Amino acid sequence: MKKYVLILALVLIGLLNACNLTSTEQSTSASENGLISVTNAQKRMNDNPTLTIVDVRTPEEYNQGHIEKAHNIDWNSNSFENKIDGFERDKPILVYCLSGGRSAAAAEKMRSFGFTKVLELENGMMAWRAAQLPETTANVAKPTGMNRDQFEAALNSPKLVLVDFYADWCAPCKKMAPYLEEIKTEMGEKVEVVRINADDSAELASQLSIQGLPTVLIFKNKTMVWKNVGYIEKEELVKHLQ
Repeated sequence: MKKYVLILALVLIGLLNACNLTSTEQSTSASENGLISVTNAQKRMNDNPTLTIVDVRTPEEYNQGHIEKAHNIDWNSNSFENKIDGFERDKPILVYCLSGGRSAAAAEKMRSFGFTKVLELENGMMAWRAAQLPETTANVAKPTGMNRDQFEAALNSPKLVLVDFYADWCAPCKKMAPYLEEIKTEMGEKVEVVRINADDSAELASQLSIQGLPTVLIFKNKTMVWKNVGYIEKEELVKHLQ
């Protein structure tokens, strides 16, 4: 009889441990995906200064005040899907809007695209401001990018001109950067490489209808002869420069 009682006790202990483990795993998973309070969000930012933050409000709302280092990708813009495609899908991303509605929709869309760690700021900027947490505005010196005149001047070359639109936060852009430098060195006699930060040169990117990153354009005699949106291997790109 004692033997059966002991076995039953061991089984119960095993079940309890399994439940605790499952609960812990679920808690860990929840902490990486779903709603997050402004207090916990600020702690995450302090603990991880490189945390990707996405503000899905309009540019006008963003300019009136936003969380520092946040990327502005308007949920209602036609380019939302193309722009989020540049982020790494297995890294945590904090998404927010004014009160939570747009960020919830954006987060759902991102998860459907394979993003596994999407955090939604609970009640958005309204809660952030209610907690009197810091925000920044657009009333700071903006980085000077390339304008249309400078772009046209860059195309005025007897060589092929390879134009690369990129952003510092864009994972595929970072992956391509080293080999673009190699092309600049290896094919310098016949290829001019011009790299343009799309965030710094937002007006130019808009004028040229750049809607995804990275975007590579090849010009010959100031005429565009080839275009690619998204990551491309070096060998494939070089074929178009021969």
